[in-house]
Amino acid sequence: MPQLKPAAIHEFYSRLRAAMPEPKGELESGNVYQLLVAVVLSAQATDVGVNRATKALFKIVQTPAQMLALGEAKLIGHIKTIGLYRGKAKNVIALSKILIDKHGGEVPNDREALEALPGVGRKTANVVRNIAFGEPTIAVDTHVFRIGNRTGLAPGKTPLEVELKLLKRTPAEFLQHAHHWLILHGRYVCKARKPDCPTCVVRDVCAYKAKTTVE
Repeated sequence: MPQLKPAAIHEFYSRLRAAMPEPKGELESGNVYQLLVAVVLSAQATDVGVNRATKALFKIVQTPAQMLALGEAKLIGHIKTIGLYRGKAKNVIALSKILIDKHGGEVPNDREALEALPGVGRKTANVVRNIAFGEPTIAVDTHVFRIGNRTGLAPGKTPLEVELKLLKRTPAEFLQHAHHWLILHGRYVCKARKPDCPTCVVRDVCAYKAKTTVE
């Protein structure tokens, strides 16, 4: 897969920014802790499904202490419509206890500290640090991984390779919102089975050879 050149990369992001000046994540939360919980719950689940499950939960749980008071059994009752809910419930309870014991009940803006929490990997840590703390991180999910490879933006064999290439190749002015632009573009336009190339704002910049056409 050919890699896009710097001028093409700048144009790529410029067009995504013009189409979505202020991109927002689709997980609903009221504070940093709720965001962390929502992202943990979203693994192998849709944002829509997570939002549906957390709507009532987040009305009564805003802090790690309130989550521990709720308890694992009642948490399961709220999230049982989400895939892998038992394991996720266990992780949420465990991470809530660690936040209280080691971080004063606050979510830390530190990659290593976040990744030490049960159920939190590099992608989740990047999402939380970007959205909650404004860090210029790029979370590589299946959509970002696909776009990095398909378009020539940042080809790589692993999510980490794609992430590091994106961080290196994305101009500084776009880093803050880059992962949101790429996730949303992958979710709604550059879809896995059949990308919607005719409506794509970067179709003439993209290096993908098998572009779809209007039927």
